[in-house]
Amino acid sequence: MITISQLTELLGWASVINIAYLLLATVILIFMRETISSIHSKMLDIDKKVLSSKYFDFLSIYKIVTLVFIVAPYVALKIMGQ
Repeated sequence: MITISQLTELLGWASVINIAYLLLATVILIFMRETISSIHSKMLDIDKKVLSSKYFDFLSIYKIVTLVFIVAPYVALKIMGQ
């Protein structure tokens, strides 16, 4: 059985990993948009203009899910003192 302190540590590391991935994906999309759009456009047969919206949707949904299901429970457990 997992203890509350182990769960807090797990959520803490999961927060770090997910936020790092979110930052990496954002930086890559900012600086390599043309290259990535070209690859995804050819691979998925989607117009490049539509891809910008899809990238924004991905980043926004990923951020919300990370905050709600990983960061918020971690902060709540830290507030509780575990």
